[in-house]
Amino acid sequence: MPGQKTSDGPVDARSGAVAEVAEPSAAQARSGARRSRIALYAVLALVALAFVFPFWFMAVGAFQENPTSSPADLFPTGGWTTQNFTEINSRVSLLRSLLNSLIFTLGVLAGTLTFGLLAGYALSRLRWRGRGALFAIMLGVQAIPFQLLMIPLYVQVTRTYGLGDTYLGMILPFLINTTAVFIFRQFFLSLPESLFEAARIDGASELRILFSIAVPLVKPAIATVALITFIGPWNEFLWPFLITKQATMQPLAVALANYISNVAQTAANPNGAILAGAATLAFPVVLLFVVFQRFFRASDVSSGIKG
Repeated sequence: MPGQKTSDGPVDARSGAVAEVAEPSAAQARSGARRSRIALYAVLALVALAFVFPFWFMAVGAFQENPTSSPADLFPTGGWTTQNFTEINSRVSLLRSLLNSLIFTLGVLAGTLTFGLLAGYALSRLRWRGRGALFAIMLGVQAIPFQLLMIPLYVQVTRTYGLGDTYLGMILPFLINTTAVFIFRQFFLSLPESLFEAARIDGASELRILFSIAVPLVKPAIATVALITFIGPWNEFLWPFLITKQATMQPLAVALANYISNVAQTAANPNGAILAGAATLAFPVVLLFVVFQRFFRASDVSSGIKG
């Protein structure tokens, strides 16, 4: 027993030494992790500033009496005005152009969501001959730039269908978006097959399954497609410019492109007029992202499965 006491002493001493060594190591690890986290946040903050800076410069310059062409004055304290927007509106009807852009964009958006959901569901959940070949062809179409198809589409829309100078002529080539079909197909494939089998056993039709079961579970995909689709036609100016030369039908992007290239340099404040036009075009997209960003989250696709 005395020997055991003697042996216990060194053991306790060694364990105490190990504890003393371990504590500084844990503290150093926590300190290193904290420094790494601070460095990561600093890098992310710099990247965020790099992305936000052009928007801030555009917004500030759009309301300045004499904005500079360099970011020398990022926080001006005076010289605020709305004259730049008034200057544009005197040459281009902003409200009419905004209405044209909304008609064009919402028409494309409605077609993209409708046909994208139907095609994505058919390619992912229905079994039919030629499904794989059609999906391969769709992927091939994505590799072809729209600019290569613009001239034949223009001839077909204006001469074959007689849709020149019409909203339908502007909307028609964009009704089906292969990117949207691909996104919906991948989201539908991620849903549990048991949900669809149970619905079919209960006698639900495929359209009922699509709109009552599948669509509520793919809201993040719908929000993503809506945002991507909105940005495309909203900023598109070449195709609407080809379809119509009537100023009363041109979307905002076309009207602003004409204004910036032909009229803006003759304005009293050219830089301010250009920045005001860019701000007018960018504001609806930013607003749409703020509205839809809360839907960019994962869906609980297993919520309808028992057990």
